Amino acid sequence: MNKKKNQIFISLIFTFVTCLVILGITAIVIKSMTQATIPQITFLGEVNFPTGLTFKNTEVGGLSGITYNPDQQIYYAISDDRSSKAPARFYTLKIDLEADKISEETVTFIDVTTLLNETGKSFPPLTLDPEGITFTGTNLLISSEGDRERQIQPFIRKFSLAGKQLRNLPIPEKFLIQADSGIRNNMALENLTITPSQKYLFTATENALVQDGAAANISTGSPCRILKYDLIKGQPEKEFLYITEPITSTSNSLGGLKTNGLVELIALDDTHLLSLERSFSLDTGNVIKLFQVDLSEADNIQQINSLNSKLTNISPVQKELLLDFSNLELISDNIEGMTFGPILADGRRSLILVSDNNFNHLQVTQVLIFSTNL
Repeated sequence: MNKKKNQIFISLIFTFVTCLVILGITAIVIKSMTQATIPQITFLGEVNFPTGLTFKNTEVGGLSGITYNPDQQIYYAISDDRSSKAPARFYTLKIDLEADKISEETVTFIDVTTLLNETGKSFPPLTLDPEGITFTGTNLLISSEGDRERQIQPFIRKFSLAGKQLRNLPIPEKFLIQADSGIRNNMALENLTITPSQKYLFTATENALVQDGAAANISTGSPCRILKYDLIKGQPEKEFLYITEPITSTSNSLGGLKTNGLVELIALDDTHLLSLERSFSLDTGNVIKLFQVDLSEADNIQQINSLNSKLTNISPVQKELLLDFSNLELISDNIEGMTFGPILADGRRSLILVSDNNFNHLQVTQVLIFSTNL
């Protein structure tokens, strides 16, 4: 009898220990999965360049978009100079992320390339407003916001790395400047990104089209359109509703510029993006927020020419706040460009952001460097 009890007792102990082991392994797996899936973004440092800096007979500034060439380990940053201070151009940068810390030597300008139009000449002054840039693997796609006041239409064009214009992507008619519709001035195609699959290109309006609703204010955001291109066909394929945050401001009575807009996108895959919003008001300065965006449940609004009075019936993209830069120990300038860089020594991915200094001596060209598990 005692022998039988001992056997039962040993069996129970064995079962209990086995359960503990299984639970322990399960907890480790769950913890590992949780750590892998929760987005983590760590600020590594910043490098600032003063307004007025010259490089190869051009004034460095207006950097409103940046993209990474992994083969050559260099970056291309587009200037939004409208061929006023120098011909429209992009800069080539080297960013050394192998050093122990971020310093002034981390970021280096190594070249500048003039954009050439279809005639092979530089763009005349005030004929474009270059804002977005993305590397295709062999060439660059660059967007221009156009100019509503001058009736200059927006564009998305492919350029060689030598700056030569190669082709146009068609812009849907609803985005084009017309009497009572189209892009808002200085709130158009501010961003470009290609999916890792190389199948799709995304761009978006910074604020609503004229016929879609109002620009952002301190109470409500603005209904932007995200535009998806099929790069194999070279045609726009879908559009999605993206609603910005309201302007960050403590008072509506203060005068001066107040704005918030969708200034940059990065494609994580074919249906998920990172979005960057930049708010500015005199009382708060620049407020930068980074979101993760999910397109999978959003309605395709490509066939809807005007969103006015239809917004309540449309499912917008879902977005989740990942980082409010106000919580970092830095003063953000007018951040407008963002790209992933190389994988870092710890296995995380680098994330690079740049600011448009508006060629204003009260501002700087700011390069922010992060690491992330995204």
